[in-house]
Amino acid sequence: MSKVLVCDPIDQAGIDILSQVAQVDVKIGLTADELVRIVPDYDALMIRSETRVTKEIIEAATQLKIIGRAGVGVDNVDVPAATRKGIVVVNSPEGNTIAAAEHALAMILALSRHIPEANQSVKNQQWNRKQFIGTEVYKKTLGVVGLGKIGSHVATVAKAMGMRLLAYDPFISAERAEQLGCRLVELDLLLRESDYITLHIPKTPETTHLINAEALAKMKPNARIINCARGGIIDENALVEALRQGKIAGAALDVYEKEPLGESELRQFGKEVILTPHLGASTTEAQVNVAVDVAEQIRDVILGLPARSAVNIPGLYPEALEKLRPYLQLAETLGNMVSQLAGGRIDFLNVRMQGDLANNASQPVVIASLKGLLFPALRERVNYVNASIEAKERGIHVVETRDATIRDYSGSLQLLAKGALGEHSVTGALLGDGEIRITSVDEFPINVPPTQNMLFTLHRDMPGIIGRIGSMLGGFNVNIASMQVGRKIVRGDAVMVLTLDDPLPDGILPEILKIPGIRDAYTVTL
Repeated sequence: MSKVLVCDPIDQAGIDILSQVAQVDVKIGLTADELVRIVPDYDALMIRSETRVTKEIIEAATQLKIIGRAGVGVDNVDVPAATRKGIVVVNSPEGNTIAAAEHALAMILALSRHIPEANQSVKNQQWNRKQFIGTEVYKKTLGVVGLGKIGSHVATVAKAMGMRLLAYDPFISAERAEQLGCRLVELDLLLRESDYITLHIPKTPETTHLINAEALAKMKPNARIINCARGGIIDENALVEALRQGKIAGAALDVYEKEPLGESELRQFGKEVILTPHLGASTTEAQVNVAVDVAEQIRDVILGLPARSAVNIPGLYPEALEKLRPYLQLAETLGNMVSQLAGGRIDFLNVRMQGDLANNASQPVVIASLKGLLFPALRERVNYVNASIEAKERGIHVVETRDATIRDYSGSLQLLAKGALGEHSVTGALLGDGEIRITSVDEFPINVPPTQNMLFTLHRDMPGIIGRIGSMLGGFNVNIASMQVGRKIVRGDAVMVLTLDDPLPDGILPEILKIPGIRDAYTVTL
């Protein structure tokens, strides 16, 4: 039975999901050395923000398949080390969307109306109303940096409050921004024209200290900045100087360059600065959502299914996966088949997406095809994370093509591979009920569901040849479950596909090749 180690406090709903498929051990507060010592026993690791999964821990993990971070970021996981070892890293990019967006909006309002200071004043038995005269957000300009899930929700609510919206996001179209009521602009313009600026971007080398002294100098003297995204996007030393010199009016921070926040000059400010201890995802609903989301992904990976929010699988983002999930198993199956037909040692693979499938993202399909292609050689060592890396290291040249004009099925996939036994191709499609069908082999039309044991022959289309093969298999006590023949012209070449109840015993294939008219024969085991 699979084993899952939970290292940080996780909502019980997540534990219950994992317990359905695995033994779950909850061990909170492990040191790095303790984790290195016990991680080899586990198939999956579930964490939040407290546990750091370092390269040393990953190297010690001998059977780990997945690391699940119950939250948005994966800053505390060495993702490159996990990727090199073929370990899936997942997060919950949408589980705390509403919680984080609402916290950013709360910070905007609290900063505008001096709510924390006013609250403390009343609790201290004071009544200084004039001291807390605030600012309305109505008709003010809000600059949203990052229009992902969280930024989009902030924009939607802010628009409803009557705010004017600017947005900066190099990965969002102007049309999408307009749908949210935002005017898409360059960052410099957003900094100069916004009364409030809220950050909703990941921390990357490009975004580290994006808001630096130069950026802060471009802002209005009455502008306020809010960061509920990631610490380090704002240069905190530059922010302190900008506040001290009155270059901006205020700041509200939920995240910091170093957490917990230690000695910091940010603490010296009064009502113009609000500091909260990384509360963006700290709602009851969000804790349940992220726990359930990540637990379901760990469960799926344990069961051999793809994770929907893997951060280290290129192109396998949730929206694409939802559309392509049925085709991933088709791609794996075809990859496995064509690898065996081509005799292994593959040096070229053409992934051809046809019909409606041609209008979808190709990367997930290519990755699934490579996973299937490499499975006969690598077995369980290949997965969605390392398939591309393994293929590159083996010198496999991958080409992607599309042809939306082929309409035999709503969507079909053809894989063509060159290997030790030459060039072979397999085409497959999905029926209405999602069942996989092999629709051609080496351009010969067939219609057969893939099964565990299959025999393919290339032969002359001539009387008696099918009967001779059937008699030979019967003589070896091999039962044929089904048989199909595909041909292009009468009495020309043909392909026959036999599905067998049992594996073909050793020694039969050479005998089949001796039958007059048989040009080639291959076995495929799925």
